[in-house]
Amino acid sequence: MEHSRYGNKRHGGGGRPHFLRPIDDDAAATVVDEGRLNIEADQTSSIIYHNPFLALSLQQQRQRLPISKYRNQLLYLVEKYKTVVVVGETGSGKSTQLPQYLAEFGWAEDGMKICITQPRRVAAVTLANRVAEEMMCSLGAEVGYAVRFDECISDKTKIKFVTDGLLLRELMSDPLLEAYSVVIIDEAHERSVNSDLVIGLLRKIIAIRDDLRIIVSSATIEAELFRDFFELNEDYKQPDKNTAAIISVEGRMFPVSVFYTKVGVPDYVQTTVDTILRLHKEEPPGDILAFLTGQDEVEQACKLLEGSVKSLPKDLDKLLILPLYGGLSPKDQFRAFESAPYQTRKAVITTNIAETSVTITGIVYDSKIGMESLVVVPCSKSSAEQRAGRAGRLRPGQCFRLYPESEFKKLSNSTIPEIQRGDLSSVILRLKALGVQTVLRFNYLSRPSSAVMVHSLQMLNALKAIDDDGLLTNPLGFQMAELPLSPMHAKALISSAEFECSKEIATIISMMQIRDVFYHPIGSKHKAEVNKRSLSVEEGDHLTLLNIFDLFIENGRSQNWCQQNFLNYKALCRAEFIRQQFIGFLKNAKLKINSCKGTIGETAKIRRALLSGFFSQVAYYDHRGLYVTVKGEHAFKIYKGSVLMYRKEYPKCEIDPKWIEQIAPHFYEFGSDLQGIKRRKIDENNFAEGRMANLN
Repeated sequence: MEHSRYGNKRHGGGGRPHFLRPIDDDAAATVVDEGRLNIEADQTSSIIYHNPFLALSLQQQRQRLPISKYRNQLLYLVEKYKTVVVVGETGSGKSTQLPQYLAEFGWAEDGMKICITQPRRVAAVTLANRVAEEMMCSLGAEVGYAVRFDECISDKTKIKFVTDGLLLRELMSDPLLEAYSVVIIDEAHERSVNSDLVIGLLRKIIAIRDDLRIIVSSATIEAELFRDFFELNEDYKQPDKNTAAIISVEGRMFPVSVFYTKVGVPDYVQTTVDTILRLHKEEPPGDILAFLTGQDEVEQACKLLEGSVKSLPKDLDKLLILPLYGGLSPKDQFRAFESAPYQTRKAVITTNIAETSVTITGIVYDSKIGMESLVVVPCSKSSAEQRAGRAGRLRPGQCFRLYPESEFKKLSNSTIPEIQRGDLSSVILRLKALGVQTVLRFNYLSRPSSAVMVHSLQMLNALKAIDDDGLLTNPLGFQMAELPLSPMHAKALISSAEFECSKEIATIISMMQIRDVFYHPIGSKHKAEVNKRSLSVEEGDHLTLLNIFDLFIENGRSQNWCQQNFLNYKALCRAEFIRQQFIGFLKNAKLKINSCKGTIGETAKIRRALLSGFFSQVAYYDHRGLYVTVKGEHAFKIYKGSVLMYRKEYPKCEIDPKWIEQIAPHFYEFGSDLQGIKRRKIDENNFAEGRMANLN
């Protein structure tokens, strides 16, 4: 099954959906997942690969991949053209085989390396492990990786997997990437901010370096966009001088029948449940994969299904209901990939984690309020086709779309690039550090909004990262650009020494760089929530993260203690490693390493340091039960995942208005902003006059 939310809100009640075949039946390619069935060891961001040919030797597995029959054509194109766009479904072998083909053909000789970028750290590490295994070498020898806060490379390294963000940092010290003979941009269709920036910079580099080759690897139909962007030949009448080409790597084809509803459904979660139950009752054996928008809906659907299966006829096969989303532990994710028991059908209810190696696509930045929101948006046609393809991997399948075919035709061809919907302050800071001063005229693959660009420039100026002429300030701006953090986090960390709490802020920010500090095992969610409350502190999420880390250290970094408290052990270990990196940065920058622990006004010092980076997000509590930003008066509610949701009393992470006058007088117009708050009469039952809370 494949789902997209559009139009109607839920009104309860599902009813049996009526499906129609489309005018033209869809067919989706089947592909073989590369890599073995593997639970990535780092639980901070799990990724699981499934390989149906695990019993074969590594060389036999390589030969079974769809890309293998295109080896010679690929090498020919790389030799002839400066840029080659490779189109192929996820699992066709692009990520693991392309660098090996190039190394075998001599592209990694004479000290040169082959670089492969990935949107995420976990993918870079996992793929490096896989390629090292296939090449029968130790990780860090001929094959290595470099990601944020971690690397495993040596002088012998010929194939290097990196995150696109890491490659941007390398560009600061090696502007022409002279260490590499080939740069492969993998998963380019995801259109992350970093990958788009890398692509824009590579376009400038290949115009200078004749010996550099660029390979853009994509799983979608945007091949022409990438080819045209990298094409250096401006004379269309002389195609023999073209510098960019496209090659399509076809996968194994199994037909997928696609069905649509006659009309829109009022409650797509309930309709998903109804459709799964109908398929289980009426269709022959075969597992079911259903896509929903997020963890909450996945859990809701699983709960509804578990309640419904009890009333199914006794003579039916059992229905095994399994959730799959990024917040689950690798152990729980693994269950979705295991074979179902005898006479049992498996129904996996998932987010887009099962679509392909994708990111969260609902992030939208609003320059008017200066914040990002995670919203539910319609999927793209490309995403819908990726999901349909999951049903045709090993045999013919069926795809049920819970919307009319007319709605499918209205979907955008691809997801809006992150650079056109996200905050750009980090983007601008990176470009400035790379020497690109006129960021508004940079050659973007997709041009971002001018309004967002201007707002981001203003924010960087308010943070004192750039001066009034748009140049990086010295030393603050250069220091902020050096840190692999958002400008707000970077400013808070650098300023922490001034407030005598650099160790505490380093801890808090390192904890904010990891995902899923808390985990909720299936069947123990309530117990985990109760334990989370016991670990929280009244000052809010930042101080709660500090408290958890300190307790982790005090308990001897015990894995057993983490299990008892439903905390992610590996995530906490990684946070400690990242913290050490931050402390090292502060030492190298000759900033003081100090601690406010046990001192008078301990938490006030921490709050002031956080305020130095996040002064734009200060808000006050009003009589409606909302938080209203001092700048702009935009109303917010506390995020449901915040520890403050457990508190009956009002949050105590207070910000003294005088601090704002000291830290960010340039940001606020006191006549209309801060002074107005000082004069405001706030009901005694709500908040004391003038008190404010920093949005967590």
